[in-house]
Amino acid sequence: MTSNPIPDSTLRIDAELSLDGVILSAGAAPGYAGDVSPQLAFEWWQAGQAALVDVRSDAERAWVGFMPAALAVAWKQWPGMVMNAHFDEDLVASVPAGKKIVLLCRSGVRSIAAAQRATELGFTAYNILEGFEGDRDEQASRGRKGGWRFHGLPRRQD
Repeated sequence: MTSNPIPDSTLRIDAELSLDGVILSAGAAPGYAGDVSPQLAFEWWQAGQAALVDVRSDAERAWVGFMPAALAVAWKQWPGMVMNAHFDEDLVASVPAGKKIVLLCRSGVRSIAAAQRATELGFTAYNILEGFEGDRDEQASRGRKGGWRFHGLPRRQD
């Protein structure tokens, strides 16, 4: 198996169509409603059209920053990035019934798995492309190539 030097997010962009700001990727959203940009996710959240669920670990939110008023329901927890055994019950308890959700992780990968699981639980779930920190740059650092923080969307770091 050969590795692909092009990040997945770049590959997905090549196959995207936009419909009312929702990113629809051919075959890129199996098992969940689709992918949305950080800006659209923010618009939906601010308008009350969606709940924003941050699936990063407690440690990530503490160390890197978080979105005030977002729902914190970790998909995996530090140390060891172990699956959160209470994800299902925490999500169901946190999100009002019938509300669509937009899920955010560090780079937009774990939030896909979380969106798939949320869909299985009966939610209309969207992955936020680029995540909180975006892809790595040429120096392998995050925060300079996409992401919630890069786009200047509201966040706080204590």
